[in-house]
Amino acid sequence: MKDVYILAIESSCDETSVAIVKNGCDVVSLAINTQIDTHKKYGGVVPEIASRMHTEAITVVLEDCLDKAGMQIKDVDAIAVTYAPGLTGSLMVGVEAAKMLALIYNKPLIAVNHLIGHIYANNLEDKLEYPLLALIVSGGHTELLVMEDDYKFKKLGETLDDAIGEAYDKVARVIGLSYPGGPNIEKLALKGKHTYDLPKPVIDDTYDFSYSGLKSAVINLVHKESLRGNSIRKEDLAKSFQDVAIDELVRKVELAFNNTGLNTLVIAGGVSANKYLKEEMEKVCHKHNVKLLIPRLLYCTDNAAMIGAAAYPKYLKKEFSDYSLNVCSRVDIV
Repeated sequence: MKDVYILAIESSCDETSVAIVKNGCDVVSLAINTQIDTHKKYGGVVPEIASRMHTEAITVVLEDCLDKAGMQIKDVDAIAVTYAPGLTGSLMVGVEAAKMLALIYNKPLIAVNHLIGHIYANNLEDKLEYPLLALIVSGGHTELLVMEDDYKFKKLGETLDDAIGEAYDKVARVIGLSYPGGPNIEKLALKGKHTYDLPKPVIDDTYDFSYSGLKSAVINLVHKESLRGNSIRKEDLAKSFQDVAIDELVRKVELAFNNTGLNTLVIAGGVSANKYLKEEMEKVCHKHNVKLLIPRLLYCTDNAAMIGAAAYPKYLKKEFSDYSLNVCSRVDIV
């Protein structure tokens, strides 16, 4: 079978990225333009600014990717793009660019779910073997899934309110840390001790998650201490929050190990870059003799290589989209 080269575009939030991926697992080239420094001034991503910056960057990033690969668009076999979920304006830039390239160069167009892309990022490091347990942890999603085969998912549980990444960002903002909040909470927690008593978000023995109560507890604590004229020990609060937030993920994953008997865990999404999460999951996976897959930092955050990896199974099945493809800001895997 001939090698399959897929040119992939990712623009769901504040990274403009283009990649060329061979056979769903080998990254030929990857280019990323991040907008973090711009959005940091506003304390978070501003959708209107993000979409404008994607428009300005997409051609430059595309050319950079092709130059790194020493290839032309005519050399690839298909064009893949993130169509959902994400910021509508940001997604539109990538989708319209992908449709234009597919039309001009007569290439198949493949629509990819951003969250599924995060799962397939692990295939860039270590071939996925099914069935497996997948934990998605990002700014907008916290989900636990069984993946029975390529694109065959069974949802075990999801967040009932806030996602873990959203909670990290909100807590960071409340204690005065800059955007992006998650990495800054993690760095601060390394200097602190677990001294604050925060509620554990326990939801029976289901696989669902809840982080609104934990987030609200931190906000209320900071507010009350401020009214009393007391200062918050930011390092200790960051450590206390992170311990409780990550422990909930570990508890649910361990419950799934016990009930499903699966022996592979894949962690996906931006929060998978958290080193403390990795350490705690390594402990529970070692305890249950489970193989743990977490991609390197480059593939944890938003990137087009993961979209190229997720597009490959769809290419083999000829699951192509037509030029009526539109974006969707919210969509579930299952």
